[in-house]
Amino acid sequence: MLDFTLDDVAYLSGDDGRAALDAVSSLGFTDATRVADIGSVRTRFGDRTAVLVETVLLRRRAAAKFSEPGAWLLTDEAMQQATPEPVAAHRATRLAGAVVHDVTCSIGAELSALSATASMVVGSDVDPVRLAMARNNVPGVPVLRADALAPVTRSAVVVADPARRSGGRRRFDPRDYTPALDGLLEVYAGRDLAVKCAPGIDFDQLARLGFRGEIEVTSLAGGVREACLWSGGLSSAGVTRRATVLDRTGVGTETVTDAEPDDCPVAPAGRWIVDPDGAVVRAGLVRHYAARHGLWQLDPDIAYLSGDTLPPGVRGFEVLDQIDFDERRLRQVLSAHDVGAVEILVRGVDVDPDALRPRLRLRGGRRLSVVITRLGTGRDSRAVAYVCRPTH
Repeated sequence: MLDFTLDDVAYLSGDDGRAALDAVSSLGFTDATRVADIGSVRTRFGDRTAVLVETVLLRRRAAAKFSEPGAWLLTDEAMQQATPEPVAAHRATRLAGAVVHDVTCSIGAELSALSATASMVVGSDVDPVRLAMARNNVPGVPVLRADALAPVTRSAVVVADPARRSGGRRRFDPRDYTPALDGLLEVYAGRDLAVKCAPGIDFDQLARLGFRGEIEVTSLAGGVREACLWSGGLSSAGVTRRATVLDRTGVGTETVTDAEPDDCPVAPAGRWIVDPDGAVVRAGLVRHYAARHGLWQLDPDIAYLSGDTLPPGVRGFEVLDQIDFDERRLRQVLSAHDVGAVEILVRGVDVDPDALRPRLRLRGGRRLSVVITRLGTGRDSRAVAYVCRPTH
């Protein structure tokens, strides 16, 4: 991992550096050409080779997060932590019209989104190199060097994205974030605050740290991306947990909160099985989601839902067969359905789909899905397999 310097940023953001980046970006850097391409860059640009090649490769990887990363300056660690553009845009929408201070602005990913919605936005960070990159990436937005735990604004809404990696390793305890989450909550007590956290953060630990606002879990294109903590002044009345589902373009397809009814029965499988979006599951809102869509649970402790109709736009699994889970019996049923390829989904049962799939020795021409789950508890517990036809 390359450590950029202020001199590197000054060069890359200047006319000579931009021209050099244009030239280097035309090279493929494939497995077959990488050595020759780097040699070509070294011949033309000498000591600037490393920062030029690294920047071009980082921009290519950043295309998975940003729609137009072609002029951005980045570091590897900053890019890994940067919020995907659609998720940042969603957060910015919730802060539309506000005066916002991003106290951990890094290379400017959140600033870019906030500048489109906030009435005023300012960024700060302790890292001078990332600040210089932010000035290049989000021109026109003021940024300054400041410690997030030493406030330099008084009334602005505070947005923070504490670092959750050190030396490439994840930090799971929020007190080990940089800056520490407990420190942020203490320093900005009484102010409007939004803090981006890892989606797997322990909700009970947040309560022990004194957080009393809303936890919003957001997914993008089916993958859970983050948990954002919203202080009381930024939360909706009566909401402590929210699941937000965004499609690939960042359009919100569903929002569920714990202020909604959660009256959800438990019953045998109907026509369809539904595996709720990960944001709904992680936010603990499976029952609320089920109640909204007229679904029911197969088991009170398992997230799979069932119903006779599918929620609009949701992928479902139409039940064709149901058996008590047994590999030999499952192999026979799949053979009877002429299955040659199978998707295996598992909850509550110790089954490795990748290990099970080859043991089924499928030879047919159809592709179906198998949903394996536990029903019941204690002596009444049993593993059940549903052979299903997926909607897509």
